Amino acid sequence: MCDPVPPPSTPEDPVGSDVPPELAEAARALFGDRLDLAVAYAEMLVTDGVARGLIGPREAPRIWERHLLNCAVVSELVPLDAFLIDVGSGAGLPGVVLALARPDLSVTLIESMARRAAFLAEVVEKLGLDRVTVVRGRAEDRTGPVRDVPPADVVTARAVASLDRLAAWCLPLAAVGGRLLAIKGASAADEVEAHRALIGRLGGADPVIRHCGVGLIDPPAVVVEIVKTREVAPRSAASRRERATTPARARAARRDVRRGRRSR
Repeated sequence: MCDPVPPPSTPEDPVGSDVPPELAEAARALFGDRLDLAVAYAEMLVTDGVARGLIGPREAPRIWERHLLNCAVVSELVPLDAFLIDVGSGAGLPGVVLALARPDLSVTLIESMARRAAFLAEVVEKLGLDRVTVVRGRAEDRTGPVRDVPPADVVTARAVASLDRLAAWCLPLAAVGGRLLAIKGASAADEVEAHRALIGRLGGADPVIRHCGVGLIDPPAVVVEIVKTREVAPRSAASRRERATTPARARAARRDVRRGRRSR
């Protein structure tokens, strides 16, 4: 007689929400007495976050190693009592994590997608993060809700876009002397080299690659730091349309010249 098939297990804690033992020391160092809130956030990520498509199912078992601690170590680059804007916040990485690790920060999470913004609002309410605000809008849209967000000491972004687009979206949100912290991976050096000149034209200083969490997590987080050195006037919509049509107009002019030559 075959043994009966056991019922599926239903552990009290979702897979990945508890801190793995080998990461416990780093988690305590980064979150301190708010570690319980970080665990509650991890639970939201691996349950609702996965169910609502904000976190991939394969990410749940490594939510601490790959996501929470990787974001939390960036706090070493954030000044005390800073106002921080997180662009394209998604499920709250890194904005919510930094708010948990650094209760001295005031944080605004900017997210354009309704379902993600709704999740962020639920996280803020459930965790009691009274110094965190959710704004539904696009960072590059200066006519929408983002228009009313004051200039930030720090603007963060993770897995949002290439460095050139991030600089164009994020540097205008920073105060002069503030900085963009773009969490990147192995491509950081190549992106810096490719977009260095454009970043300068956008009012940014020469980008610097920082490694956060050295000796605490392995591998450390790779962050591109860009200090905003000056304001750059935004180009008008008319000038953007003009640039967009210039190549077409040039081609039309060349065709007219060729036709004129053939008619002679």
